[in-house]
Amino acid sequence: MHHRTGIILLVSGPSGSGKTTLCRRLADEGEAVYSTSCTTRPAREGEVDGHDYHFLSREDFEKRIAADQFIEHAEVHGNLYGTLKSEVIDHVTAGTDVVMDIDVQGADLVRACPEANIRNALVELFVMPPSEEELRARLTGRGTDAADVIELRMTNAIEEMSHWPKYTYRLISRTREEDYSRFKALLEAERLRISRLTPEA
Repeated sequence: MHHRTGIILLVSGPSGSGKTTLCRRLADEGEAVYSTSCTTRPAREGEVDGHDYHFLSREDFEKRIAADQFIEHAEVHGNLYGTLKSEVIDHVTAGTDVVMDIDVQGADLVRACPEANIRNALVELFVMPPSEEELRARLTGRGTDAADVIELRMTNAIEEMSHWPKYTYRLISRTREEDYSRFKALLEAERLRISRLTPEA
């Protein structure tokens, strides 16, 4: 008998691409564990500690950096963000798949991680909107942001989309159901890789 090691399904894409919806649904259906990131930014209204983020003080975050507890971490707009090894490695070793919703900067750091069990488990997907026009419609349709905020999000999204060639897979978004069907099919195919099997002790 053989034991399958878990997959780290790393998902990136611009705001409005639908990546977070895909990741959350996969976790909600029990197909994977959602890797909850840490941050030093204050919680926004409605956010729950341990679900949306692990909200840490800067002092606690920096202690964890010194103790080598992160797979990746970075400072963005004056706040620290990072992924704890404990959120990922134990699950992967036990054969549980982990989904990570992460930006392109974080993805670069995960790729550079020296630990072989993380590199071997990694499957990278970039989610793209079908067009800039559709992305703008999605961002505008949320009805939560002012025009200048939408323009900033568009500028950031276009820059972020230039990074898709670094990824193993690319999914061009269609409808929510089509996207999820293809997203789940990718995970199911990766589960069949012989390289993920190790003999039972």
